[in-house]
Amino acid sequence: MRHILVMNAKGGCGKSTIATNLAAYFASEGFETALADYDPQGSALAWLDERSEEYEHITGISGFDEGLRRVPRNTEYLIIDAPARSHGKELGELVKHAETIIVPVLPSPIDIKAAHRFIDELMHRSKIEKQQAKVGVVANRVKENTLIFEELDQYLSSLKVPYVAALREAQNYIRAYQRGIGIHELPPYLAWPDWEQWEPIIEWLDSRRSRPR
Repeated sequence: MRHILVMNAKGGCGKSTIATNLAAYFASEGFETALADYDPQGSALAWLDERSEEYEHITGISGFDEGLRRVPRNTEYLIIDAPARSHGKELGELVKHAETIIVPVLPSPIDIKAAHRFIDELMHRSKIEKQQAKVGVVANRVKENTLIFEELDQYLSSLKVPYVAALREAQNYIRAYQRGIGIHELPPYLAWPDWEQWEPIIEWLDSRRSRPR
């Protein structure tokens, strides 16, 4: 079972958006997929509640209430949506469940500063120092050709972890969320620009670079 954790201590950075779109992608590719929502707000499970039976099944798990005890044994991909403000012991417990960690970061001075502190704490976790889990960062909700995106781009490029992709701010993510589907389940004529931006994420997750040694 592949364990992918989406986390950032800063709230509102799009963790649930990334997590739900990952779950939808792997489910649409025919993999047995589970989505564990550790956020007390339950945004990922609320998304799943809107999912029609015409789309591939995703098992929803309330990690906040139940942990991972109810993950089906046949699960091939487990996507974990972490809560905001994860630090210290809670951060360590979440990292224990992960093989791959994706950190989304928004283009704003506050988010860049918060990401700097969080990533520094994350990289000093024993499991990551021993390369038993891999970390990648994603620029999220970006507007190209803006000064703040340029600042974020430079910051993420300077890190000693893979800067995997930059995802644009788009109404397609709202359209998909409201229907309980992912960006890859929208019609091509609507979503092909977003599919292209997701290609580096999928390629990285499929490669050995995103897996522990």
